[in-house]
Amino acid sequence: MKERKRGRKRLGNKKRYHNIMLRFNDTEYDKLRQLCQSYNLDISQRGTISPLLRRLVLQSESEEKDMLPDTSNLAYHINKIGNNINQLVKIAHHKNLRSPNSSLQNEIQRTNELLCALLEIMREDKSR
Repeated sequence: MKERKRGRKRLGNKKRYHNIMLRFNDTEYDKLRQLCQSYNLDISQRGTISPLLRRLVLQSESEEKDMLPDTSNLAYHINKIGNNINQLVKIAHHKNLRSPNSSLQNEIQRTNELLCALLEIMREDKSR
């Protein structure tokens, strides 16, 4: 009589080496809890969620419209736009240091002239 081996059955080439950790917010967790209840599973019991999610993901067929767009190219272009903006801001700051706002100098000159005129008017009023 052959003696049976005890312990866990060997998985062989079915062993799972890749881990994926999922985190859910409150509303997502409530949806997951409702899904488990629809299959009569206890979500608090260890080892129930992984097989359920694995079965749902691996047995479902995805359609063309459900596929997510490739965002790596979009992220690359957004980074390039950010770099261009940073370069423009750097040039703008550099030019302002070389010739500080010439339009502001004109406004300051005009303000000084108005203040001088106001002072003269006040002196005339005091002299009367």
